Amino acid sequence: MRDYSRKLQLFNDFASPELKCAVAGLGLRPRMRVLDAGCGAGNMLQWFQDAVGPEGLVVGIDLSAAHAQMARAAAPPGATVLQADLLRACVAPATFDLIWSLNTINHLRDPAAGLAQLATLLRPGGRIALGQSALLPEMYFAWDARLERLTHEAVRRYYQARYGINEHDLRSARNILGWMQRAHLRNITARTVVMERVNPLRRTDETYLLEAILRGTFGERLRPYLPAAEYEALSMLCDPRHPAFALRRADFHFLQTLTLAVGEA
Repeated sequence: MRDYSRKLQLFNDFASPELKCAVAGLGLRPRMRVLDAGCGAGNMLQWFQDAVGPEGLVVGIDLSAAHAQMARAAAPPGATVLQADLLRACVAPATFDLIWSLNTINHLRDPAAGLAQLATLLRPGGRIALGQSALLPEMYFAWDARLERLTHEAVRRYYQARYGINEHDLRSARNILGWMQRAHLRNITARTVVMERVNPLRRTDETYLLEAILRGTFGERLRPYLPAAEYEALSMLCDPRHPAFALRRADFHFLQTLTLAVGEA
């Protein structure tokens, strides 16, 4: 299994203002029990522990051994991190008041069935909160819509060729409300916020955008999928050594959405 721990860490640091607001809006109280399903690097475990207090319970689960190891290092005293398939973990039914899952359920083979199975771990009246980023196309190059459109298309073609992922696979997470409905969750709500960044960027913002996006998502891998002139223009924007480096432009303007959908079991 590929190790995405660095990329997860970068995203969580980048999105921390919006994620903290999302957690604060969940109304967690002392003594509650929370499961972070797909906890990744474990950044959010401390926030959950702070909310439920020392008499509460916080558990993180991740399939990746590398992610679980990183999450254990980040976890506060008292929190538990399990390296396991979240649908086959040794967790008793009716254990949790809240199950949180960020950018994870869309990776399940059958998201609706997975949600229904996770719901069995909830106490009566318990909730599942699904956080999903980028339900809408991101804006990176506000000054060049054409290059941005071609870059998005090149990313799609790369993933299709490299992993056999089609357009439906890439955008299926837009239907998180449908998954929750088919899992028979009730009183479903959804709220989307925009993670908006302009210059001057925080260090965490610049690091995430440079490492995870400009180098990690774009970069050399897109060369076969872009015309030569467009690839050269993209390369200049992604290169910190070049005068045209996107993150140093005074008009740099980045937009990405974060959606939180909450349903009751």
